[in-house]
Amino acid sequence: MNSKFKSKNSKLAFVACALLVSVVVPVRATHAAKVARIGYLSAASAVNDRPLLAAFRESLQSLGYIEGRDVVIEQRYAAGRSERLPEAAAELVRLKIDLFVVYGTPAAYAARDADSSLPIVMANIADPVGIGLVASLAHPGGRITGLSDYHFATVTKRLELLKEVVPSATVVAVLWNPRNDHNLTQLKELKTAAPSLGMKLLSLEAKGPDDIAPAFASMAKERTRALLIIGDPTLTDQQQSIASLALKHRIAAGYTLREFAEAGGLMSYGTNFADMWRRAAYYVDKILKGAKPGDLPIEQPTKFELVINLKAAKQIGLPIPPNVLARADKVIK
Repeated sequence: MNSKFKSKNSKLAFVACALLVSVVVPVRATHAAKVARIGYLSAASAVNDRPLLAAFRESLQSLGYIEGRDVVIEQRYAAGRSERLPEAAAELVRLKIDLFVVYGTPAAYAARDADSSLPIVMANIADPVGIGLVASLAHPGGRITGLSDYHFATVTKRLELLKEVVPSATVVAVLWNPRNDHNLTQLKELKTAAPSLGMKLLSLEAKGPDDIAPAFASMAKERTRALLIIGDPTLTDQQQSIASLALKHRIAAGYTLREFAEAGGLMSYGTNFADMWRRAAYYVDKILKGAKPGDLPIEQPTKFELVINLKAAKQIGLPIPPNVLARADKVIK
């Protein structure tokens, strides 16, 4: 009887093991199939984007995604040379990504043109409606959604702040990238606002890193003492070089991001990009769970920060007016 019981028990154990194997194997296969591939495409460089991607990864993790288990982030960078973006986007498509996350207008165009079906999450685009990427902010339609960094609300404010800091400035150099459609639109905004501030603009183009030093040579030739940077990944990628050259030539400069001021620049006014990258993760999460990009409203920042670097001000011999200093969100001493 014990022998029969053992035999019956062994058979039951074998059946249980067989059932367990039949259940476990499909579950593992299903889990493996769910690993999502995110294609990150940027006009800037890996070094520049490292803190932004860190914020993005942190947010993904807070949403329950473990990198390597649930998601893989494939990265491609143009390092300030936007002509490289189309091929970089094509490489990501060949890697069978599930969606794009893009930094900058040129990257958004490249992602859109590389594939006709992949969803695209914009980490920051100033005016996606104006350039035809989406139908509207509330109802994007199509396959593109994400965040707008709303530069049009800040570019003229940046000019006003620069005038407060350098009231004697009648000419302000504007460094911009003609390969970025948003830059041209912002330049037009500045041209409209400048006369009311008693200022004229000196337009200087920078299509890539090699154009930065010649632009400053032109400023020196024209004895320009004020500079405004228009937001662009190519220029952001050169933040250290631009800030250093501005100090060398004793030029008061207004920048788009706090990273410029932290790199030694005089003053920045704009949105916090790390916060935008964190929010981009929420869009990725919703799309991976089945939401249609066109149904997800595009968000705009509600907070803008003023950062002033007093060390830079001292280096160029420029006193910062108390009323401007009092409005700063951060002061670097």
